[in-house]
Amino acid sequence: MIDVTPQHHIWLQLPSTAQHAIMVCLSCVWKPSVFAARLRKRVWPYRLAGFSVPHYSTKTAPHIPGMDYQDAVCTLNTLQTNASALEQVRRDRSQPELQLQAMRGFLERAGLTVKELDHLNIIHVTGTKGKGSTCAFTEHILRGYGFRTGFYSSPHLVQVRERIRINGQPIGKDLFTKYFWQVYGRLDETKEAHDGTMPAYFRFLTILAFHVFLQEKVDLAVIEVGIGGAYDCTNIIRRPWVCGISSLGIDHTQILGDTIEKIAWQKGGIFKPGVPAFTVKQPEEAMEVLRERSKEISCPLWMCPDFEDYQANCGPLKLGLAGQHQRSNASLALQLSHTWLQRRCLPDEKFLSTGVETSSIPAATPFTPSPVMKKGLADTEWPGRNQTIQHGAVTYFLDGAHTMRSMQACVSWFQETAAQRELNTSGPVARILLFNATGERDCAAMLKVLAQCHFDFAVFCPNITETTTSGNADQQNFNVSVEHMLTRCLENERSWRLLESTGKASGTPLLIEGSLPLVPEEKETTLVFPCILSALQWITQGRDAALADPSKNAMPLKASVMAKAAPLCDVAEIHVLITGSLHLVGGALKHLVPESSKYI
Repeated sequence: MIDVTPQHHIWLQLPSTAQHAIMVCLSCVWKPSVFAARLRKRVWPYRLAGFSVPHYSTKTAPHIPGMDYQDAVCTLNTLQTNASALEQVRRDRSQPELQLQAMRGFLERAGLTVKELDHLNIIHVTGTKGKGSTCAFTEHILRGYGFRTGFYSSPHLVQVRERIRINGQPIGKDLFTKYFWQVYGRLDETKEAHDGTMPAYFRFLTILAFHVFLQEKVDLAVIEVGIGGAYDCTNIIRRPWVCGISSLGIDHTQILGDTIEKIAWQKGGIFKPGVPAFTVKQPEEAMEVLRERSKEISCPLWMCPDFEDYQANCGPLKLGLAGQHQRSNASLALQLSHTWLQRRCLPDEKFLSTGVETSSIPAATPFTPSPVMKKGLADTEWPGRNQTIQHGAVTYFLDGAHTMRSMQACVSWFQETAAQRELNTSGPVARILLFNATGERDCAAMLKVLAQCHFDFAVFCPNITETTTSGNADQQNFNVSVEHMLTRCLENERSWRLLESTGKASGTPLLIEGSLPLVPEEKETTLVFPCILSALQWITQGRDAALADPSKNAMPLKASVMAKAAPLCDVAEIHVLITGSLHLVGGALKHLVPESSKYI
């Protein structure tokens, strides 16, 4: 019997359908028996938007493998590391070289060798922000020349198959399923001889990507580093054709270190003897470390020119990705693709320095991009990064920014883009923030940057897509408990309220000039929801047909919560910025762009 306190009446007074929806939501991430056992002991309420969530813990549910796609994804999810094991991994970082040694062992157990990877003609890219965009530009350019490309990136937004692409497209479900069981079967068969060990989630996907690219006989593979560089599992690559480092900043400090110098040392770990490498402009301290690393490893390193320098002889270059920060990513991509083409098409030519050797990093010489390069830059798409989607009166601005530097870039992009749209609107516009962040990131600092955008409402939710269990295996995350995720949401809400109390997050100035304030100062302007679908449906108030699908059943909300949305029903347009986490953005895209869940 549940011990009921006055606060627990919120849960008990909920309709049975709402209670069931919450349990379904949780059971899709937690083993139901564990959840039920905890629920029998006590109910620990969370102050969410109109309901409470019980206390529970997490454990990966056992799954009997089959041979279809969903079985493959569910089996893959058993390789995710729970929170306690992740902490053990962090402690083991005192001997990081063992990580690469273990990776080589897993690779061999899967039937591959490091020597085979030499034949993949790899472009290896690391960085704190922009490495995925750089890879996307690079892959698109080289695909334009007719090469069969492989592209490995992380994380995925909607389906795990997005991480492994052939010719720019996520591999099909049948292909993923076939290669998954080939690799998983070999590792599973050999685990007893290796103390029952299996590779963790990211390691397995890295091995799977190499296997796919070799089997599919790609002409080249663009490989994005996971975390860091020196000890990242992608760094078993011995002979890439060219390496790149995008913009560096402070992130993953528990693993990489808490200074820009330590982080630069880790990123420079992908350098290889004699392999040309390029970096965008970095903070002076980071540049010095990269220079020392390149000298120590005997890797020729150059700094990319400004993007404008390429346009001297060919006129303005257009980019398919929005945001000023994409210009440095595009410059790096031009150097990477140009160098790869040189080495591919002129194999007998020695790679010559394009700058003068000095005590600093020499600057690479800008060249005139070919028509194929220009088209590749203009046509590149990379969802979830400075992406705009309009559904009638609702416009979504999606950016997976999750560091201070990337959030500053996100805010600049949003303010400029949203302001342009507001100028063409014939009535008041409401700005809504939908935010979540994961890991050890400083959410309060990021929210302070976001407060410059003057939102009417700030809405918070965990990276749980919806309250239904069907078709969500690709987006399940066992690395962190829902309890922790919800606690984080409430902490973010408190941070925003503090900003509001100091006047740094007031929503009043945002409206088109001459209109009345939407939100009186005394009204509550923050809400916490249990899943992404609930948050989106509340924000849009039935004005987005993509969210009005009867199959999208969010749990019912209390009347008082619905009443808070009254101002949203009276505006001409609603502008929603979704940021703080690529996983949050991916969960939103699943609902906003249904076809993203149906890659062929």
